[in-house]
Amino acid sequence: MTRNPRRDLLAGLTVAIVALPLALGFGVSSGLGAEAGLATAVVAGALAAVFGGSNLQVSGPTGAMTVVLVPIVAEHGPGGVLTVGLMAGVLLIGLALLRAGRSMRYVPAPVVEGFTFGIAGVIALQQIPNALGVAAPEGDNKVLVVAWRAVQEFAAHPDMTALSITVGVAGLMLLGARRFPTVPFSVVAVVLATVAVQVFGLGAEPIGALPTGLAAPSLGFVEVSALGSLVAPAVAVAALAALESLLSATVADGMTVDQKHDPDRELFGQGVANLAAPLFGGVPATAAIARTAVNVRTGASSRLAALTHAAVLAVIVFAAAPLVSRIPLAALAGVLLATAVRMVEVGALRAMARATRSDAVVLVLTAVATLVLDLVLAVVIGLVVAGALALRAVAGEARMDRVGLREGEGTGVEPPGAHSEEEHALLAEHIVAYRIDGPLFFAGAHRFLLTLSEVADVRVVILRMSRVTTVDASGALMLKDAVHQLNRRGIAVLASGIRPEQRRALESVGVLELLRREGREYATTPEAIAGARERLREAGVLVPGQGPAGAGACAGGAGAEGSGADASAVRTGSGAGSGAEGGGR
Repeated sequence: MTRNPRRDLLAGLTVAIVALPLALGFGVSSGLGAEAGLATAVVAGALAAVFGGSNLQVSGPTGAMTVVLVPIVAEHGPGGVLTVGLMAGVLLIGLALLRAGRSMRYVPAPVVEGFTFGIAGVIALQQIPNALGVAAPEGDNKVLVVAWRAVQEFAAHPDMTALSITVGVAGLMLLGARRFPTVPFSVVAVVLATVAVQVFGLGAEPIGALPTGLAAPSLGFVEVSALGSLVAPAVAVAALAALESLLSATVADGMTVDQKHDPDRELFGQGVANLAAPLFGGVPATAAIARTAVNVRTGASSRLAALTHAAVLAVIVFAAAPLVSRIPLAALAGVLLATAVRMVEVGALRAMARATRSDAVVLVLTAVATLVLDLVLAVVIGLVVAGALALRAVAGEARMDRVGLREGEGTGVEPPGAHSEEEHALLAEHIVAYRIDGPLFFAGAHRFLLTLSEVADVRVVILRMSRVTTVDASGALMLKDAVHQLNRRGIAVLASGIRPEQRRALESVGVLELLRREGREYATTPEAIAGARERLREAGVLVPGQGPAGAGACAGGAGAEGSGADASAVRTGSGAGSGAEGGGR
């Protein structure tokens, strides 16, 4: 099962020490109590370790999940939260069966960083009532409002006991970790705070009585009539569990050399964990990035470490519940405040903000939405905005440039069958060629239509399409409209270099049929130029046999031009009319 059981056991013990105050704190913050946090850490931690897709992942209650659960508790009560956990477990297993785990790679980094920063802010705000020693205001589940009302209550009746404990615990954790990073200062700080309260008789509110074991599994909390109203919260919980778990697994992979997680199995493991945890009174769980990082850094190499962490917490539940019940809530608030501070990576935020303006916008918008709106909605907003900005950037890369007709121009080499200078001048006067580079799709197709609609005083337009990377229905319709507009003005449109993968979209809207009807589609640009030259001769613009390259030479030289057309290309820019063209199409 493991290559180094001793190191895995030691890593599991270390993680359990770190996880204990976090499990207690997140259980209290969720509204279901410290016992719910412990039950989640034990049951979900063990099952996710066995069935999950990462050898190093540690699961349990987390700050991000707590943020989602608080409004659910306020609206539906503890039973609603447990039911939501069950439903989320089913959804996660469904996502695993649909192999949706690999979609995590499409979440942009600014969304993740903004989401993490926003969660840190929410966790910090949630601790304000306990940190100030006041009861959480009733009637509102918005963290900003709750925090502000708690501050007002504290200002009216100030008591420095709870605040001093919170500041002391958070300060010891943050400062001590800098000097001695291997010491679990969260446990040290909580123990010192608890001893101080007991010795000096400080009036700090404790956690309260805890059960001396896990509750018997039960489904008595399920109310069938309430299932419909819990679908949306369950989707939010499942989405958050999937996002945070896959992100944590990715972080764990990056901290090691030979580990790689299975995203779909990870979703399955989280689903099983969330199906089981509510049966024992636990809250919905997800992988914990901080605990997973501790697990990796202390030498874990297999699932034994995460299982050990769950087993150690189970022993604490059964053997040390009376001692744990004396821990002050203010001490747990200090632990969570320090955790929130550690979640913020200033360097990563600064790098994202400086990368591009779009990245900065997505990061800030996601963070603000996380702070003031729903967490899942914040991620959706971030993804939508990031996608829109990405489409805008891609559309900006698409270009349509006017290019020259002479393939060898600018290279010092004239291709076989090249026309004379006199004929070239006549061709340039009556034929215009455009090369399309990049995607021809809905985000930028209208610009091409505007450009083509301004074409005038020519008889033939050649569209070189070998550098078109993709075509969608909007782009194909735009091309069809442009062809119709030009044809109505007596301008023939010829196309060259259409790729096989683009033909389906063009065929579906009738562009290819329109071009083929009059023989206006060509494989290469030289062939299209030869076809345009022939049309000009038929119209009497060019005299047959004019110059050294006559009609026969054109026909015979088409193949030669086609074979040499891919040799070179330079962009001539709008209206320049010179420069060798790449791709020969």
